[in-house]
Parts: sequence; C-alpha cells; structure tokens
Amino acid sequence: MSAATGARARTERRPMPPASIRLRLSPRIRKVVLLTHIAAAGAWLGLDLVLGVLVFTAFTASAVQSAAAAASVASFATWPLITVGLVTLVTGVLLGVGSKYGLVRYWWVLAKLVLNVVLVTLVVLVLAPGTSALSGAALDSLAAGTAPTLPSTLVFPPIVSSTAVIVAMALAVFKPWGRVGARRRRA
Repeated sequence: MSAATGARARTERRPMPPASIRLRLSPRIRKVVLLTHIAAAGAWLGLDLVLGVLVFTAFTASAVQSAAAAASVASFATWPLITVGLVTLVTGVLLGVGSKYGLVRYWWVLAKLVLNVVLVTLVVLVLAPGTSALSGAALDSLAAGTAPTLPSTLVFPPIVSSTAVIVAMALAVFKPWGRVGARRRRA
C-alpha cells in the first residue's frame, strides 16, 4: 500500500448506517433545546403536583370547595399537561438525535422516551375523557352547592405521572444501564 493510498484510507469516513439519524446542533442551539427540555419537564412536574393538590382538595374539602377543586381539575389538567408533554417529547428527540446519546443507543434514553410517550398517551386517552366528564358534574355541583361524586381513579394520575417524571429526571442525571445491545463481560 502506498503512502498516498494509506493516507486516503485513513481520511475517508465510513457512511453511517441508515438506522442512526444524527443531527448536528450548534452548542448554542443545543443549550437552548436542553433548557427548553428541562423547563418543560419542570413545568410537567409542577402541573402534576398542582393536580395532586386539587384532587386531594376535591376529596377532603367541604362541598363547595370540593366542587370548585373538581371543576378546576377539569379545566386545568388536560391541555397544559399535553402541551408540556409534547414539548418535552420534541426537545428530547432533538437532543437524542443531536447528541452522542442517540434515541435508542442507551437504555436510560430509551426508558425516558418510553415514559414520555406513555404518559402523553395516558393524558390524551384516559385523563382527558375523565376530566371532561368530571367538568359537567363539578359545575352542576358547584351551582347546587353540593359535593360532586368523584371517581376514586382520579387519585392515580398525579401520583403516577409525577413519579414517572421524577424517574425520568433521575435517569437523565445518573444515566444507568449502559448501551443498548452491549454485551456484558463476565468477570
């Protein structure tokens, strides 16, 4: 092999496999996307905590306060949660394809992606229909001055969602489990 051929072989880059999509983000854009991702995840956790307070109030307060809290849950829960969930999903995907971590290269990133998709899907398919049904009953109860009949399943969304968001945040900090498809060596 001649020196020119060897130098050319060293400088040629192998094409990336089609399964790995890589987007180059400038450092400034990456920081803006990362800040947006962190802010959206923080807002998501905050919304879950407020939802938990409203649900607790709806179950424990006097009749009028319970009806007001239930009506607030109905008007407050769905669209803000969907919005921050989708912002977190989009910015997470951008960060995944724009960084060395990828979307399915590391287990912790894949787990965060799955958690996000599952939570947004649950908000759309379970929480939204439940809160729209609750809205009418809560407003009628508020007008009548009586406590609304609340489904016991209303307790689960703020607990499940806030726990999953905290787990996703912990995964981002600790980055456990290594690479997807990596074989572990036996000692």
